[in-house]
Formats: sequence, structure tokens, C-alpha cells
Amino acid sequence: MVLKLKGVIKTGKQFEELRSLCGTPSVREANKVISQLDRHCREFISKSPFLTLATSDSEGKCDVSPRGDAPGFVTVLDDHHLFIPERPGNKRLDSAQNILGNPGVGVVFMIPGLGETLRVNGQAFICRDRELLEQNAVNGRSPLFGIVVKAEECYIHCAKAFIRSGFWNPESWSSKELLPMFSQLADCQLRLPW
Repeated sequence: MVLKLKGVIKTGKQFEELRSLCGTPSVREANKVISQLDRHCREFISKSPFLTLATSDSEGKCDVSPRGDAPGFVTVLDDHHLFIPERPGNKRLDSAQNILGNPGVGVVFMIPGLGETLRVNGQAFICRDRELLEQNAVNGRSPLFGIVVKAEECYIHCAKAFIRSGFWNPESWSSKELLPMFSQLADCQLRLPW
């Protein structure tokens, strides 16, 4: 079956029509992007225990990977670089492989209970600097590598999505009985040979 949709935006002219429909950002919103990790970005990152890392390969196939650890697990190296340690996971190395083909990345930092997020967009590379890895050891185990991001765009994103979704509001959450169960998802999706 082929999906047929009307009103798909494919050209710059059509985007301009979309822009006229949605309006233009305020001066404040248009000018909120900075090109370095200022003291506010640093403070946000120091309190964040969770981020999502968006990458894409050389063909443009996208991936978003969640990363988490104790607040401040990401190290700000200087005004333009941060270090994300690679903790043990599923060993697929999707992000690392994508970065080798296309270094452009986007990172969204989150702090539980806070609606605003910090976005950092830039260029990334894989780093195995021994001293840096040792500084990021947890329970005596250093990461095998990390991802360094050179920040090109940094800005705080408003809380509207979290407010609308009720994401941080436990009263809006579904009961555990209604949530997808990992074991059922795994049975259907992993397709392991028996």
C-alpha cells in the first residue's frame, strides 16, 4: 500500500507559505542562539542527569540515543567543547558509527522536573584521551571512549512541550498496567533465532 498525502511541503516556496501561516519568531526567540557554552549552559549541564544525542549517518539516516548518569556526567572542557562519556549499553555503537560518517550532532539536556531544556548543536568526534577517560570513571571503571562535541549553537528551549504533555506531572501518567512491557516488545521485535 502506498501512502498518499496532500499538502506535503517540499520546496522553499512552500516553506515560505508555511512561515506566513505560522508567523515569525519574536526578536527574543530569533536571537537566543549563542555559539559558546556560557555560564548558564555550564550550570544547566552540571545539573543534568539525562540527554538525548541525535546523529545521522552519511546518507542522512537518523538516530537519537538517550544517555544518562549522575547529574553533571557530561564534562564541559572549555567554552566550545563538551565530553560525553560512553557508558556500557547495547554495544551497537550507532552514534559513534554515525559520527564517523557525519559529525553533525544535536544534544538536548534535561533536568527532572524542569520544563526548559538546553539544546547544543555542533560537530562531534570520538575521543580516547586516557586522562579524560580516567576523570570520567564511575565505580572505578573508565569509559572506553567518549564523544566530544564542539558547540556551534546553544540555546534554552521553552517548556511548552513538557507542559502540554504533562511529562513531569505524575498525576497525568498512565498506570503501570497500561504501559508497554519490555518483555512483550522484545518478544515481538528482537526476532532472536531459537
